[in-house]
Amino acid sequence: MKKTIASGNRASGRLHLGHFQLLKYWVTLQDEYDCYYFVADLHALTTMYQDTREVAEYSRDILIDWLSVGLDPERSTLFVQSQVPAHSELFVLFSMFSQLGRLYRLPTYKERLREDETHSLVTLGFLGYPALQAADILIYRAHAVPVGLDQASHVELTREVARGFNRLYGNVFPVPTTLHPKVANLSGTDGRKMSKSYDNCIYISDGPDALQKKIGTMFSNPERKRRSDPGDAEKCNVYEFHKCFTDAETVVRIKAECADASIGCVDCKRILLENMIEALSGPREKRKRLEADHAYLDEVLRKGRERACIAADATMREVKKAVGLL
Repeated sequence: MKKTIASGNRASGRLHLGHFQLLKYWVTLQDEYDCYYFVADLHALTTMYQDTREVAEYSRDILIDWLSVGLDPERSTLFVQSQVPAHSELFVLFSMFSQLGRLYRLPTYKERLREDETHSLVTLGFLGYPALQAADILIYRAHAVPVGLDQASHVELTREVARGFNRLYGNVFPVPTTLHPKVANLSGTDGRKMSKSYDNCIYISDGPDALQKKIGTMFSNPERKRRSDPGDAEKCNVYEFHKCFTDAETVVRIKAECADASIGCVDCKRILLENMIEALSGPREKRKRLEADHAYLDEVLRKGRERACIAADATMREVKKAVGLL
């Protein structure tokens, strides 16, 4: 039997190129694993609880992004988190023994609190985000979790939750490992972390005009103040994108030509633009077709919900027996 993996994307907007490489990795896993990929709309509420009007639309956008890059609903279970009640039910049980001190110490929690000038994130839901994420993964008894490095600390907490439950109530959950794809670290156009809140994202669905505008203003090598100045490509945000969208021979050439100033930033960005337009043309065209096919999208989510509920409900029966609720 195939091993199981589970992972998701938070329903906070269209997916950007920071997600693109991970999604392509998810696509490669579909034949090797039994895959559960969920739109995390409940997670979106941990920061968007004051204005939830766009959460459903964001969930649909994420599904379209998934399908446009090659996730196959016949080979993977694609669904929306809140439509499978067992996620929330298992989260409640996990919250009974999740230690507050451990949640407070998570690096991502402390980082987001520092950025929260309105203090709107000092909530039980936001603090408990990682325990809900543990429920998302363990409800399918996943053996592995394909995520980016920024989520590594949350997966480690999931492993602790699995071990804690098994120690208290019996061996119900596997302790999942983390699958990290070998991908470049893509920053936003301003050099900071790519994030919708920073307005520095390049989206998978961006067309040629949007790409031209964003790449043209992209933060590049700070050492090159003039065209004749030699540069260091490894310090350049644009070069990291070349590693993902430009062929290996050209990447080597660009690095050498940057070092001896035989190529300027404008030409370097032009090459990247051409390659990115080509690389994203397939997903963009598929997105256009999918956006008009509401019936198909509804059917994908219906089938995904049904398959996910069958697996999740089976896990909850075992969990309740172990805890003593049945």
